[in-house]
Amino acid sequence: MLAAVFHGDFALPVPVLGGSPAGVTVRWLGTAGFEVRYQDHVVVFDPYLTRASLGRVVFSTLSPDVAAITRTIARADAIVVGHTHFDHVLDVPTLARLTNARVFGSGSAATLCRMDGVPPAQVCDVERALVAGTYVEEVGPFELRFFPSAHSKLLLGKRVPAAGEIDDCDAVPLRMGGYRCGAVFAVELRVAGRTIFHLGSAELVEGSLPPREVDLLLFCVAGWQQTPRVIERAMSRLSPRAVLLSHWDDFFRPLSEGTHALPGVQLPRVVDRFHATTRDTRVGTVPVLGEVVL
Repeated sequence: MLAAVFHGDFALPVPVLGGSPAGVTVRWLGTAGFEVRYQDHVVVFDPYLTRASLGRVVFSTLSPDVAAITRTIARADAIVVGHTHFDHVLDVPTLARLTNARVFGSGSAATLCRMDGVPPAQVCDVERALVAGTYVEEVGPFELRFFPSAHSKLLLGKRVPAAGEIDDCDAVPLRMGGYRCGAVFAVELRVAGRTIFHLGSAELVEGSLPPREVDLLLFCVAGWQQTPRVIERAMSRLSPRAVLLSHWDDFFRPLSEGTHALPGVQLPRVVDRFHATTRDTRVGTVPVLGEVVL
């Protein structure tokens, strides 16, 4: 039987690339969520801190846990939304209102933010802004580059869960099924000579993603078994120096309960698959709210 907590087994060293406390800090927020800090600037990816219980998710409408959000994230300049399932976007409008951060995401993300009271000037519909297959935005010292991507087909390897757009909600909160996937983006962040790549679902579209070399790949584990050769394809396209695994934790448990694996993620197999492509890349995890420094 797999151990309940994996970060001790596959821990990434801190720092991972010879960085220093004054460098670029990446903090895992659980699920596919990350906070990237450089000096006093912050970009947040797919924050989901509410972590509603399975019962709430199945039977109730979902409302953000404002206390959990404010306890965990003090400030943000930008919030990046890779897609709009509830475990990626539920907390985004609240965090945007609390921090005045700009939100970058799909038309579905823009619709949700508008319905939840985020001023339109704070929201960028990347789906509309894509030109020649990519969209680039500068936020303080950060350069954000968006690429069209795809969601893994989690349902028997044939269907994306809650597919479609958030385009007809006229009030929030929504039930789980209301948080439809929307357009999906893979996002590259460059800052202080470092390149970080966020892959928030275990899939990518090679035709939309030119080959590149990145310092740190933030790789979503959920769905990797259903997506043919996703690890090998990601390594071929991105050539990362280090990989930080995400979305392997049981996000139906509150943050206070620590880091527990979702059943069936098979982290040892994930690490072995990465190492089968190259032994030169560091692959591992940190506990929820743990950090690495680049």
